[in-house]
Amino acid sequence: MSLSLKLRIGPLEFDTPILFAPLAGYSDFAFRMSLRALGGLGFAYTEMLSPASLLIGKARRLKSLTATSEEDLPLGHQIYGAQYDTLCAGAVLLAQRGAQLIDINMGCPQRKISVQGAGAGLLRDPKEAIRIAAGVVKSVSIPVTVKLRLGWDTENLVAHEMVPELEAAGVAAITIHGRTRCQGFSGEADLQGIRKVVQAAKRIPVVGNGDITSPAAALKMFGVTGCAGIMLGRGPLKNPWLIRDIWNEMQGLPALPPPTRGEWIDFAGAHFERMIELYGPIGATRLYRKWIPQYLRRMLAGRRHLVEMMQLEDAVEMRHAIEELRKTRSIEIPERRMESVDEAAEDMATELIDVE
Repeated sequence: MSLSLKLRIGPLEFDTPILFAPLAGYSDFAFRMSLRALGGLGFAYTEMLSPASLLIGKARRLKSLTATSEEDLPLGHQIYGAQYDTLCAGAVLLAQRGAQLIDINMGCPQRKISVQGAGAGLLRDPKEAIRIAAGVVKSVSIPVTVKLRLGWDTENLVAHEMVPELEAAGVAAITIHGRTRCQGFSGEADLQGIRKVVQAAKRIPVVGNGDITSPAAALKMFGVTGCAGIMLGRGPLKNPWLIRDIWNEMQGLPALPPPTRGEWIDFAGAHFERMIELYGPIGATRLYRKWIPQYLRRMLAGRRHLVEMMQLEDAVEMRHAIEELRKTRSIEIPERRMESVDEAAEDMATELIDVE
C-alpha cells in the first residue's frame, strides 16, 4: 500500500497527514503543545468555539480557548452553531485574529448541541448545512473545511450525497467520522461508509476519523477507505505517543518501545506546567483533575494516590504529587478492573470540577 506522507488543504501543506481532532475540554493549547513535542502531528484544532460567544466577547475561558503560538502552527479553528449569519461573522472575526483555517462542525453528537440543529443536527437539514458552508466560504479568504458524520441515523446516510455540493460551495476538505449521530461512539466506525464519502469527492481531500487506536488501525483506515489523511480524537488522550507511533509506521520505521513509567511521569508533569502557564496555578490544578485518571492508570498507581491527587487545590502540591510518583512502586491492576477504576475516577472528577 502506497501512502502519501503529506497532506495539503488549500494553500496549507502539513508535514504529516495525521490530524488531532477538536475536543471540548481537551484539545487546548497545553495538550496540543504536549502532543506536538512527541512528534508526528501534522495539524491540530482548537476546542470547538461558539461564534455567538466570540462575537459578544463573553465566552467562558475565551482567552484560553483561542490561545496559541508560532510553535502551535499549523492550527485550525473549529466553529459550531446553526445560525447562518452568526457562523459567517464568527469566521470573519477568527480570520481577522489570524486563524489559518476554519472548520465547521457538522458532526458533534452531543444532545445539547445536536438537538438545537448545530453539530450533527445540521445533517437533518443538508440544504441548510450546505448554505451555511457556502456562506462561510464567501466570508473569508482562508480555507474552510467541514467535519461530518455519515448521517443522523442509519436510515439517513447523507454525507456522501452532500460532498459534491460542499465541493461546489468551495469547501477545501472534509473530515468524516464513520458513525451516525444516533450511534454516538457505540459500535464500530463504518470504513465502507467513509470510503463512499471519499469516492464522492472529486477535487478535495477527505480525512478519515473513528476508531484509530493503533498504527495497524491507522493503516487499515488508509487502505480500506482511500482517505488522504486521518484524524485522531480519543486515542491520544489515552496514549499521547499514538500519533508518533502511527507516523513511524507510515514511514516504515521500526516500532519504538512503549513509554516507560518515567516517561509517563515526565509527560504528565510537563503537561501540568503548560496548563499553569495557560490557566494560572488555581485554574490549572482544578482542570488537571480530569487528566489524573488517564495518567495514573498508565502509571499503574494505587487508588490512594488517585484519590489524594483528585482532591488537591494547590499547584505546588500537585507538582509535588506528580514527582512523588517516581518514588512509588507500580501495582498490578487486572485488566477487567481497569474500566471500573477509570469510571470511578471520572465520576469523582465530574463531582469536583466543572471543566467547561
